[in-house]
Amino acid sequence: MKIQISLILLSIMILQSDAVSSSQKDQNLIETTCKNTPDYKLCTSIIRADRGAAAADVPGLGLIVVAVVKKKTQEMLATINKQSKSAAKKLLPPLRRCKEVYKAVLEGDIPVAETAIRGNPKFAETAMADARIEANLCERAFEGVAPSPFTSQNNYVENVAAVARAIIRNLL
Repeated sequence: MKIQISLILLSIMILQSDAVSSSQKDQNLIETTCKNTPDYKLCTSIIRADRGAAAADVPGLGLIVVAVVKKKTQEMLATINKQSKSAAKKLLPPLRRCKEVYKAVLEGDIPVAETAIRGNPKFAETAMADARIEANLCERAFEGVAPSPFTSQNNYVENVAAVARAIIRNLL
């Protein structure tokens, strides 16, 4: 009886040790991966907010960040569409430009990144570099017209795309 209890306790300790070890490895992967990005704090906050991050490999971490670029791009398109309905005439050209560039990100860059990250990551890296450029183009569309109403959103998309690109570079 004492031997059985001892064996059960030993088994529980081994299982707990494995779980702690696995969790530590997951955290180390996140830490190591995010240290290789231009914004460690942004990277870790995005990845740790995702429930699947603990079980993710590096491509999986990249996909988590690409998903945030996708979500923010969708939000931007909705905001642009809403503002276009009531905007002053002088704002319509930059709003159209922003719609074009974010539509290109959503329909072109995101699908390429999602597909290529586990196949040919160079294409995924290029797609995230382009997403960053497109967000900047939206911001610049307002120059000489009016202050951009999207500065913080454009900057966020640029920064998240830069983090995604850096994670993807680990795969090259």
